Amino acid sequence: MGGLRRLAESTHELGDNQAVPPYSFVVSSQFSLTAGAAASGPIRGEPESANRWTRPLTVVVIGVVLTAAFQARPGPGAHGQHLAVTIAVVGIAAGALALLRLTQATPALHLALLILIVVSSATLVGLQPSGPGSLAVFPAVSVAALTLPRGPSVAVSVIAVAALAVGWLVGGLQPVYGVVLNELGVVGFYLVAMIAGQLRQANERAQQLIVELEQTRAAQARAAALGERQRLAREMHDVLAHSLSGLVLNLEGARLLAERSGAEAGVGDAIERAYRLAKNGLAEARRAIGMLRDDALPGPERLAGLAAEFEGDHGVPCQLSATGAERDLGPDGRLTLYRVAQEALTNAGKHAHPGRVELSLAYEASGIRLRIEDFASHDLQAGRDRPPPGEGSGYGLTGMRERAELLGGTLTAGATEDGFRVELWVPG
Repeated sequence: MGGLRRLAESTHELGDNQAVPPYSFVVSSQFSLTAGAAASGPIRGEPESANRWTRPLTVVVIGVVLTAAFQARPGPGAHGQHLAVTIAVVGIAAGALALLRLTQATPALHLALLILIVVSSATLVGLQPSGPGSLAVFPAVSVAALTLPRGPSVAVSVIAVAALAVGWLVGGLQPVYGVVLNELGVVGFYLVAMIAGQLRQANERAQQLIVELEQTRAAQARAAALGERQRLAREMHDVLAHSLSGLVLNLEGARLLAERSGAEAGVGDAIERAYRLAKNGLAEARRAIGMLRDDALPGPERLAGLAAEFEGDHGVPCQLSATGAERDLGPDGRLTLYRVAQEALTNAGKHAHPGRVELSLAYEASGIRLRIEDFASHDLQAGRDRPPPGEGSGYGLTGMRERAELLGGTLTAGATEDGFRVELWVPG
C-alpha cells in the first residue's frame, strides 16, 4: 500500500508539472502491449486462449485501478465528490465482476456491462485526473473486440474515447498531448484485440478444416483397406474355395466308390475323415471370405456349436459352461475367443485321445477368461507324449498368444495331471 501511495504522489507531481505523459498513459500503454501480445500469441494453440488471457488481465488492471483509487484524492466517501468516486469505483468493480462471472451473458447484457465500466472509468478520470482510472477502459475495449460483433464493439470503443475525453476535460490537469496519446492508446488497444480475435477465428476455422481433412483421409484409408480386403476375398473365393469345393466333391465320390467296391473299412473311414476335414476347411474358407467382406465375425455365441461339432466328429463328450454377465468384447475380442477355442479343440482332437473335454467361459470383473481342458481316458496315461499345440490348422500356440497380446491379454497352455489345458484371458 505504501508503494502505491508513493506512486500516486509521484504521478500527481508529474501531472502538475506536465513534463511527461501522465501516469495513466504510461501504464496503459504497457498493458496494451502485454495484452496484445498475449491475445495474439497463444491463439495459434487453442480457441479458448482469449478467455485465458483477458480474464487475468482484467483482474489485474481492475485491481490496480481500485487500489489506486483509494490512494488518490479525492478518495471514496459518502458526500460530494467523494460519493461520486465511490459510485465510479462500485460501477467499475460491479461491471468487471459481472463480466467475469456471467460467462453465458447475452450480447446485450455484455454490451451494457462494458459501457458501465467505460463510463465509470471516465467518471473516475474526471474526479481523479492524476489517478489510473483510465486503465479500466483497456480491458473493456479488448473484451468488446474479442467477444462482441463488429458493430457493438466499435460502439464501445467510440464511447470509451468520447467519455475519456470528457473526463480529462473535466479534470483539467492533463496536457493535451497526454490526452491524445491516451486516446490513441485506447484505439490501438482495440485494434490489437480485434486483430487477435480475427486470428482466433481464423485459427478455429483452420483447425476445423484440419479435422475434416483428417476425417477425409481416414475415410479414404478405410475405403482403400476395404477394397483390398474385397480383392483378397475374391481371390480366396476363386482359388481356395473352388479348390476345396472340388476336393469335397472328389472325396464324396471316392467314399461312394469305396462303398460300392467293397473296400476295407479302414479305407472308407480314412476317406470319411478326409471328407469331413475338407468340408470343414471349405466352411472356414467361406467364413474367412465373409470376414474380409465385413460380414459378422464369430464370437462367444458360437462356442456351443464348436463343442457340439467336436463331440460329433470325435465321439468325445464336450461341454460348455458360462458364468457372469455377458458383455460385448468388440470384433477383435470376439474373434480371438472363437479362434482360440477352435484351435484348442483341433489340437485336442489331433494330438490327444481325451475321454472328455470341457470349455468354460467366465465374464469376470476385469476381463473375460476362456479355459479349454481335455481329460485323458482312464485307460490312457495322463500327460502322455503329445506334440506341442503349434502344428495343425495354421494358428497354433504362437498365433493364439499373439492374438491375446494384441488385446492386452495373456494365454497359457500346458499339461495337467489329467490332460492338457489352454487358458485365455483378455481385458474387457
